Amino acid sequence: MNKYHVKLTFVEPLLGSTPMNKELYADYVATKAVDAPDDELETVVEMTEKGTTGFHRLLDGTPCLYDYVLKGFFKDACGMLRRDPDSASAKLKAFRKVIDGLTFVFPRQIPIQVKGEVGILERPLRAQTAQGERVALSRSETIGAGSSIEFDVLVLAEVKEAHLQEWLTYGALRGLGQWRNASYGRFEYELSAAQ
Repeated sequence: MNKYHVKLTFVEPLLGSTPMNKELYADYVATKAVDAPDDELETVVEMTEKGTTGFHRLLDGTPCLYDYVLKGFFKDACGMLRRDPDSASAKLKAFRKVIDGLTFVFPRQIPIQVKGEVGILERPLRAQTAQGERVALSRSETIGAGSSIEFDVLVLAEVKEAHLQEWLTYGALRGLGQWRNASYGRFEYELSAAQ
């Protein structure tokens, strides 16, 4: 068992991905057959603009990410890096199950140290459908470059520091949060053994 401390400093704005409508959020969680704890639903801030995504909030109003966002990021990074047969990720068998069961992120609610103000980004979303191209508007809260998060990762068994290093290096290129393919959520990171 090894514990590491991670600091991510965003070099591009981070976009929120949580529906900012409590009823919509609860309905979404219900369709996924996930029992979201009541405290998670309570951290959704209601927005008046329909279709806005954003960040959960701590009791004092500080934007935060939940631990599962980072675990999901690790699974996404590992899944892509497995395409390189020389990567440490390529050697992890049943990687999703391994990350779910042997990688633990603390604290559960990770406060975001916001630099500047929380803003809003509106953008068009294009999709190819059987009826042709469709365009919709998307609206997300943004947290500016220079903002950061800090958390600890406890890893067991075959998950090693080399995996974390590889996933975080990939994430520095890919980003975290919404609209990663447009370079949003890119970060620099510091990884060290936790005390």
